[in-house]
Amino acid sequence: MLNPFALTDKKILITGASSGLGRAMALICSKMGATVFITGRNAAALAETYNMLEGVVEHKMIVADLSVSADIDNLIGQLPALDGVVNNAGINKRMLAQYIKEDDFESIVSVNLKSPIMIVKALLKSKKINAQGSCVFISSVAAHHSSIGNAVYSATKGGISSYAKVLALELAPKKIRVNTVQPGMVRTGINNGGPLTDEEYKKDAAQYPLGRYGFPEEVAYAVVYLLSDASIWITGTDLVIDGGFSLI
Repeated sequence: MLNPFALTDKKILITGASSGLGRAMALICSKMGATVFITGRNAAALAETYNMLEGVVEHKMIVADLSVSADIDNLIGQLPALDGVVNNAGINKRMLAQYIKEDDFESIVSVNLKSPIMIVKALLKSKKINAQGSCVFISSVAAHHSSIGNAVYSATKGGISSYAKVLALELAPKKIRVNTVQPGMVRTGINNGGPLTDEEYKKDAAQYPLGRYGFPEEVAYAVVYLLSDASIWITGTDLVIDGGFSLI
């Protein structure tokens, strides 16, 4: 049976796979037939993800702190030529503009913006992205929707969306596609200890036109689409998955 969404025989790198969105992406990609290479800086949590992967292929986990250049070099050195790259690793810390600390700024920018750019650079120089391959960047509706205290995070997500469009043009001659996914609020570990209480989160979720926040699997399904041959003629796009949040 024809299944253009299958990832059979594709080799996929997923960063930030220790939990949340990254874990969901890794599990679903493995179910769709991909050989999955996962990375994260929490070895124990990454091992949990690894042990949940399905399929009959040889998956691999590589512990790395993507804010450290040597770790990126080590990661690239252990990878084969890839058919897909998902730059998902990200962090956030809300702060009002007048209270932004240089250390916080540098750590958020390093993980959210610098590391995906440096990973792709290293993969391209090593010729480790196959022709007809797909690069997916996890951006956010925060790239174009303002919220108080989210200036640095929003700036990094807007930056990665702009970067992806330029990269899409540069890699088009090689038939390598580049797109971003821009989720709305998805309840994952990145929200733990956030500025809202559970009751406030429920009230906020009720404002979404579809009445709730997203689930990690729902974002993962979109990533599978962009990695698969079903999206073979799509590049330079931002796929918004936000339950209608952008409409209000």
